[in-house]
Amino acid sequence: MDFSWTEAQEALYKQILDFARDTLNRTGQEHTLFSKDHWSLTGREGLPGLSIPPEYGGRGFKSLDTAHLVEAFGRGCHDMGLVFSVAAHLFACAMPIVEFGSPEIKARVLPNLAQAEWVGANAITEPEAGSDVFALKTTAVRDGSDYLLSGVKSYVTNGPIADLFVVYATTNPANGYLGISGFIVEKDRPGLRLGQQISKMGVTSTPACPVYLEECRVPATNRLGAEGQGALIFKSSMQWERACLFAAYLGMLDRQLEQTVAYARTRRQFGKSIGKNQAISHRVADMKLRLEAARLLLYRACWLFDQGKFSILDISLAKLAVSEAAVQSSLDAIQIHGSTGFNTEAGLERMLRDAIPSRIFSGTSEMQRDIIARELGL
Repeated sequence: MDFSWTEAQEALYKQILDFARDTLNRTGQEHTLFSKDHWSLTGREGLPGLSIPPEYGGRGFKSLDTAHLVEAFGRGCHDMGLVFSVAAHLFACAMPIVEFGSPEIKARVLPNLAQAEWVGANAITEPEAGSDVFALKTTAVRDGSDYLLSGVKSYVTNGPIADLFVVYATTNPANGYLGISGFIVEKDRPGLRLGQQISKMGVTSTPACPVYLEECRVPATNRLGAEGQGALIFKSSMQWERACLFAAYLGMLDRQLEQTVAYARTRRQFGKSIGKNQAISHRVADMKLRLEAARLLLYRACWLFDQGKFSILDISLAKLAVSEAAVQSSLDAIQIHGSTGFNTEAGLERMLRDAIPSRIFSGTSEMQRDIIARELGL
């Protein structure tokens, strides 16, 4: 494994970093609402299509290159909600279509997703199926050349603004998780209804809502893969999401560390910079350690993914390391900044609020520890 980057890779990283810093940030203002203008700008930069094949309007990058560029996006853009929306659109909606959609589906929807003409969403979580995502009660009943989808999806990222949903439903309850299938459902399908937008503590500009399916009629041609492949489709999308999406948090941690080091150098107490105090310098050292350890775990997981090695252990290790680092280092950054960190102007408390959900979505930290223990034979 060689994680050194070519000049071309470094140039593209810098291009996206500069774009995010110069074009997307609004100094001193937290992004609390989704910005359609900013979404369109990310489309011009190719971010919503990083891993979509070029023949459908995307950039065609593998997971390691994609993660590297998502990291640049998260480092430069203060609005982690926008970063999260783009990543969820790409990894949880577009990539299942890339990997399991029919040629007709790919040709019809992927160009719109790749160019940010459409917003994509993933609908799997249900009121009684959180960590146990395959305990789904949403059903898909065959009716001639269609399916009738019925059920409730309790938390759908991008739901209020989505043009297209990847929906998971049970087609054969007797087969358990092997009886789940995936479908694409357009927003204007009769029987699809959006609930009230959810108010959140972090990633506030990422809109989310419940989605209600009331005998929503979907053509059988909208099914992804074969009947019963839903579990495989979701597992594959989680590979992309747990690796590449979480690279955005590496970028945020890089930005946070830069800000904290600069503050520790310039803030003076008792006649010296606070960075000269061991209590402060050790916290900063731990922040750097967490960042680099998480980065290496994530890069390794992506590298294995690109080699065709489906490593559940490495993906879970990376996701867990990044999530825990994002929360703990955000707490440390606030502590080092003192009252300045507690104030909203510094943006550090926003980083903490944005970091907390990383321990919950895409499989909680507890679930990742369970997976790691199981992979070790326990």
